Parts: sequence; structure tokens; C-alpha cells
Amino acid sequence: MNKNNLLAIAVMASFGFTAQAKVSPEQAKALGDTLTPVGAEMAGNADGSIPAWNGGITKAPANYQEGKFHTNPYGDDKMLYTVTAKDVAKYDALLTPGVKKMFELYPDSFKINVYPTKRSASYPQFIYDASVANATTAELVSGGNGLKNAAIGVPFPIPQNGLEAIWNHILRYRGSDAHILRGQAAPTASGSYTLVKTDEKIKFLYSRPDANAADLEKDNLLFYFKQVVTSPARLAGTALLVHETMDQEKEPRNAWTYNTGQRRVRRAPNVAFDTPGTASDGLRTTDDFDMYNGSPSRYNWELKGKKEILIPYNDYKLHGEDVKYDDILKPGHINMDLVRWEKHRVWEVEATLKDGISHLYKTRTFYLDEDSWQVSLVDLYDKRDELYRVGMAHAVNYYDLPTVWTTLEVFYDLSSGRYLAMGLDNEDGVASFEEEFSVQKEFTTNSLRRSGRR
Repeated sequence: MNKNNLLAIAVMASFGFTAQAKVSPEQAKALGDTLTPVGAEMAGNADGSIPAWNGGITKAPANYQEGKFHTNPYGDDKMLYTVTAKDVAKYDALLTPGVKKMFELYPDSFKINVYPTKRSASYPQFIYDASVANATTAELVSGGNGLKNAAIGVPFPIPQNGLEAIWNHILRYRGSDAHILRGQAAPTASGSYTLVKTDEKIKFLYSRPDANAADLEKDNLLFYFKQVVTSPARLAGTALLVHETMDQEKEPRNAWTYNTGQRRVRRAPNVAFDTPGTASDGLRTTDDFDMYNGSPSRYNWELKGKKEILIPYNDYKLHGEDVKYDDILKPGHINMDLVRWEKHRVWEVEATLKDGISHLYKTRTFYLDEDSWQVSLVDLYDKRDELYRVGMAHAVNYYDLPTVWTTLEVFYDLSSGRYLAMGLDNEDGVASFEEEFSVQKEFTTNSLRRSGRR
């Protein structure tokens, strides 16, 4: 598919084009040719500031040790320039409204250190093969609240509308089983914080190498997720279990919680949408987790097209085991000296709340990295159409798989001057993808009860 065809798709989407048909075999031939296997433009941009994709990171650096934090493959790169509050007008076209607002609120401390663009995103070959196959078979169902005829890879590598694009983010590859010791903190305006630690286990059914569309549709399951709070003591033992469904109109997400005070498992149908996230001090919604998760049913989704902007990328410095939480967590925002920004092409997707539907956010504008489908930035607007929160995803290539995923997710609450940082692991250990979890031992209500009591 050439650039004119891509532009045509974007234009049709911007005028409400909502067709949910799979692409033709002729269109799909672009995958692996002018497009990468997951749908990004293979070529660089006109001025060369975004290079051509050459496969991303295909092998770990020589000094990487399995099970350890990931060595920075770009540690020798020299910074190109720094954007400060004084330079916003100069770089206006490369900055999102949310990033501009951060400069406005924190003119003396917020900055963007820009480095050479590295198109590091890569996935296993079986993900590429499945993504190409999905292009001509995958379809949205139930008004976009589910999908069929897709498995393993990106379901819609050549998206025709906003719903397909957000499903690409939701179903992007992150391994088969992941074990994450995650810390989160919500610093006060002065910078003081209490660290909340969780033990999280995820079993991705959709992206397993042996997954097939028929079984996924029959079981109507995408993944299992269990989260147990391990500290502080007052919250320890609180636990959450989620069974995420593939067709959320047919059957909504199933969720249960274990409360240490009541010592019982309860169904939790409200663990969705704008219910406050676990121990978040009300600074994020449930569907903010992973930048966006769950049913897309409350919004109208519009694919606005592509643009070149500055986004956090290859944040290996922020990811390092030599960095302490106190180094990261500062008043107002995280330490921007630890953050690497690069220019990348992103898909812009706007979600507008449907008439008569309630949600804390009236409008959400997502910026999805074209190479990975990871949401990199999100601007969140309130009912007055004013910027309310700004989300930033700090991603790295976990090249032991390989996959692109966040090392830290941060949501800035613009009115309170506070923020929530999720994914702090520098002092506790990197995410593990080596274990294979038993559903019966880890993802049943009995296992939730056992986990909460430990």
C-alpha cells in the first residue's frame, strides 16, 4: 500500500468511515513490502529524521544478562537538542496539547531531551506471520466491542477506523505469560510519596503461538490477570482477578476482588471504565491501566490519521537497575533527565463519549506508535472540554522476547498538580516472561483467595 492509499484510509476515517470489513489480499501485499508486517510505513520520512525500519532490535547486546534489567543498546547516543518552555513555539508541530500543557504548568523543570530516532520495535516471526494472516480475515463484531477471525498477531495491521486501531493496542504482543513486581506511587505536590507494591501475573491466551481464532471465539477469552497488593501493610493482601473476554458485548469482563478485612471473594462488575484504579488516590481510572484497556463501548472512535511527533521512546536509562525510585519521583513530574524522547510517526485516534453515556473523560486522544501499536501519549479531557490529565508511556524493547512494552506509565492530573507513576521496578526486579502459569493454580477464585491470604 502506498502513501496515497494510507492517506485515503485516514481521510475516510476522519469523515466517519466505519466500515469493519477485512482488507483485500491486494492491500495485504503491502505488509512486508512497503509496510512492516505489523503495518508501519517501512520507509523513513522525507528529511531523514525518522529512518527506515530495518527489523528493529533483532538480538540482545553482548553484555545483556538474562533475567536482569535490559542493557541500553543506545547508551552512546548524543542528545540532539532539548525542548524547554522557551522553545515550545519552535517545536509546536511536534508537541501534543498535553505535552504543551506540561510546559505551561512546569516551565522551570519540565523539558524534553531529544535523541536520534531508533526504530527499535521488533517481534517474533510468528507474530509477524499471524499479523499478515489476520489482515485479510479479522473483523470487528458487536458494534466494535469484540472481534473474530484473528489470533496471535496484530488483528488489523492496516486499520480502517479508530476501533481497529485501539484493538491493535489492546492485543499487541507482550509474551505468553508475564510476572511483574510492580510499584506505583502518587507523589504529593511536595514530592513525598508512599510506595504501593503489587505482584501481577498475566496469561495471554490470544498471543500464544498455538492460539487459533476458533478456540478464542468459543471460549471468549483473551487473557487472565491477577494482581495482589504486597505493601504497605494496610493494603497487603488486597487482590484482583480478571478474565478478559474477546466479545465484550456477548459477555462483559469477569472480575473478582478479595478484601482482607472481609476475608472473602466478591464479584466486581465495576472493575471497568472509570472506576478508580487500585490504590491510585483517584489519579487514574480502571481503563487507564496499560494506557487503555477493556471494552471500547462507551466511545465513538475516530482514526484521525498519522503525524510525526516527539514521544518517550527507548527509555532504557529510566529502566535501569542503578536508578532509585527517589531519583525518578520528583515534585510535579518524574525526573525528565532520565527520559529519552524521539521523533516517531504515530496514529492519532480520538475517542468521544457517546450521547447519554457516563465517563470521567469526555474525550481521549491517543497517539499510537506505528511500529508497535503501543499507546505512547494520551490527552484526557473533562466534560468542559478542558485538558484534565495527560498520560505518558515510557517504553523499551524487552529484546529477550522481543516485544515493546512500558517500563513506566505516568498519569499527570493537571488540576491537582499530582501524578501517578505505575511500573516502578528498578529496586525490585525486571518483568519475567519465562514462567508458564497454570490457570487452575493462579487464575481461579480459589487461587485469588489463597493469594490474598498470604
